[in-house]
Amino acid sequence: MNDMNSTRDKVAARLPGWRAAVLFGLILLCLLGLVIRAVYLQGIHDEFLQEKGNQRYSRVIEVSAHRGMMTDRNGEPLAVSTPVESVWASPADIQMGDPKNARIDANQLNRLSQALAMPVNEVRERLADVSRDFVYLKRQLPPEQAGGVTRLNLPGVSLQREYRRYYPAGEEIAQTLGFTGQDDNGQEGLELVLQGQLTGKHGSQRVIKDRRGHIVEDAGSLLPPKPGGNITLSLDLKVQHLAYRELKLAVQQHRAKAGAVVVLDAKSGEVLALANYPSFNPNNRGRANPQAMRNRAVADVFEPGSTMKPFTVATGLEQGKVKPDTLINTENGVFTVGNRKIHDTHAFPVLTVAQVIQHSSNVGAAKIALSLEPKVLWQSFSDAGFGSHTGSRFPGEAVGLLRAADNWKPIEQANMAFGNGIAVNLLQLTRAYTVFTNDGEIKPVSLLKLDTPAIGHRVFSSKTAAEMRVMLESVVLPGGTATQARVAGYRVAGKTGTAHKVDGRHYVNRYVASFVGFAPASNPRLIVAVMIDEPTGEYYGGLVAAPVFSLVMNETLHLLNVPNDAPMENVITPPDDAENSREEI
Repeated sequence: MNDMNSTRDKVAARLPGWRAAVLFGLILLCLLGLVIRAVYLQGIHDEFLQEKGNQRYSRVIEVSAHRGMMTDRNGEPLAVSTPVESVWASPADIQMGDPKNARIDANQLNRLSQALAMPVNEVRERLADVSRDFVYLKRQLPPEQAGGVTRLNLPGVSLQREYRRYYPAGEEIAQTLGFTGQDDNGQEGLELVLQGQLTGKHGSQRVIKDRRGHIVEDAGSLLPPKPGGNITLSLDLKVQHLAYRELKLAVQQHRAKAGAVVVLDAKSGEVLALANYPSFNPNNRGRANPQAMRNRAVADVFEPGSTMKPFTVATGLEQGKVKPDTLINTENGVFTVGNRKIHDTHAFPVLTVAQVIQHSSNVGAAKIALSLEPKVLWQSFSDAGFGSHTGSRFPGEAVGLLRAADNWKPIEQANMAFGNGIAVNLLQLTRAYTVFTNDGEIKPVSLLKLDTPAIGHRVFSSKTAAEMRVMLESVVLPGGTATQARVAGYRVAGKTGTAHKVDGRHYVNRYVASFVGFAPASNPRLIVAVMIDEPTGEYYGGLVAAPVFSLVMNETLHLLNVPNDAPMENVITPPDDAENSREEI
């Protein structure tokens, strides 16, 4: 034992003392380096650690802005944004690409895919890119489905509040309002037109997450969201409802391809209703037929037929070529222009100008048109809005067809007098009739509620407009082509239209039936236009479109409490008077 201690002492004696000092100095230097580094990182250059910490536990997420509401003129909601939840995840936190460190196992992944009603492979793909801090798994979930995701309590998976558009009136006004996409941006209709006013500005919010990736604290709003503006439309939801209801019944009754109705304020040009059928449900448009999404009242054009005759006659009156009682030789219903013949359904040898309108004489209208210079007639049609936009700003609005007068042949000028060789959309045609309800001035149409009536421009003199109102009123009286357009208790004025459809460059035996009219005739308040596309069986405007006009006009006048200007028994029609509703096309 003493020998071992003696040996240890001898070894220690041989170790120089400076080595211990050097070792101790190195340890001190290391400790000093650590202290300096700690001071540097925590006191001088602390942004680095802060950034790394934030990347792991802090996120800036987008806060959706509330899209503005659209209401009808009486404040009834037409398009509103309802809160929904979207599911998002942070692939960087979940680490699905690293099986050893993945924070969601295969069982949890399957349960998540079931809760989202998504294929498990699709969910796995979205979580695979670990370089991303944010990815949507599924957007705009109903509350019960979002709750199912929350109950899974998965790390790195969270909910975000968004908004989904809801349309209370459903299919009744779908094509006019349009719809939004998943990002709540307008894609069609007024949603697209008014995108700038309706859309809000998204905000941002910083949140703190726990070690499992769950949001545990709201660290404050970086930028508050700014909601979009509310907009009041010119539409009246009650008028829209009844217009759609009657249109739908008529299209089904006549087994027609489609139809449209426009109701216009006769004084201001505001659109009170714009109905289309067939339609679709904008709240669930997954299986909607694209054709049903068309706003036919604005986007589709057709030859207006005899609804153009009032503008031909008004031009003749304005130019002093005829007066309401001027006699026109209608040649027993057959008139030859070049090598073509123009026919009337009813063979009258002579008619007054007023009777040309009442009986819808093609021959009479053609002769009045041919008495005018082509440029004069073209200018009148152009001033009445044909061949140009209505001012509605509706996307996809068709301007129709009005060819330059320099290219007109006599037969073409004669045909345009009764609405052949010219194309219009229904809103355009409805707007044109404001010249008769505003003493010769045409009004721009508006889909927004106006505080004051829009300023129009003059097309005809007030004298011509007044004479035309009297003539158009005779159309719905016994002997006219639209006795079924009459409304009990009100004087009504209007014009029927029946036209062949064009397929390629040829007319075919398919028809468009229409009627445009206004009431009360003594002081017009409303203009209603009806178009039925390809009715089966009867196809005359006076038999197909005029009854729809009567029903819509009757209910709307009562709805708006418009005073009567005629006795209630003014709708009695002789049994054989329906024959007069037929007109040559």
